[in-house]
Amino acid sequence: MKQAGLILEGGGTRGVFSAGVLDYFMEQNLYLPYVIGVSAGACNAVNYVAHQHGRSKECMIDYLRDGSYAGLKYLIKKRSLFDMDLIFDVFPNSEIPFDYKTFFESDQTCILTATNCLTGKAEYLSEKKNKKRIMAICRASSSLPLVAPIVMVDDIPMMDGGMSDSIPIRKALKDGCKKAVIILTRNKGYIKKRTPRINKVSQMVYKEYPNLVKAIKRRPDRYNKTIEYIEKLEEAGKIFVIRPEELVVKQAETNPDVLYKFYQHGYEIAKQLYPSLIKYLEA
Repeated sequence: MKQAGLILEGGGTRGVFSAGVLDYFMEQNLYLPYVIGVSAGACNAVNYVAHQHGRSKECMIDYLRDGSYAGLKYLIKKRSLFDMDLIFDVFPNSEIPFDYKTFFESDQTCILTATNCLTGKAEYLSEKKNKKRIMAICRASSSLPLVAPIVMVDDIPMMDGGMSDSIPIRKALKDGCKKAVIILTRNKGYIKKRTPRINKVSQMVYKEYPNLVKAIKRRPDRYNKTIEYIEKLEEAGKIFVIRPEELVVKQAETNPDVLYKFYQHGYEIAKQLYPSLIKYLEA
């Protein structure tokens, strides 16, 4: 498994599906050496590399039973649909501590994908020393256009990695992954539709960043082509794909019971596919 890689799609609260899969992996002590995540997938990636079983679930589901981290009130108060200060500062540094020590000392490669607002291209970032920088990268990777502010990383304005590379399978293969495991958060057959209205608003809001606007416009076509590529590799037996088989939740779902059901679905799918996964990895 030395050249095995894990690719984690984002999708807001749909990421609880991946959290369920990864919690099962951790229970089986399955830690792939190369991990790359985007948006919510980036958050799941760092928790996986930190070996923190249940942390994603605690942040995304358990906290909702007593508090909140998503909704229009945050969009009004903080210009963000999600309370990013809570998720990337309060949670990791006090309320739901992130194990920086284990993460920084891990031998696993952990790459988080963000979009460079100046170029409109993907930035593949990693950090194994600086606490503030790793959380800034996670935040940038998860900052959706129009519903979250731009985040500065290394003095470069960055946003959600899904705008430039939603499922970085090509990056993983380029980096030498001979065995690729992809966790998707959409059902098989999903096709991303074009969004003319969002494109128009983006053009006004991000007029200083024309390349970011282009990335937003091109996202549906780029996403659909990536899915086609993934399905071809999957049919050829070259990669292993885990995806939901039930109806997925909304991107900003706030019902903890709905989220827990989707998390549990991910856990059960992982358990069901695990023998086949190990055969694939060891072949």
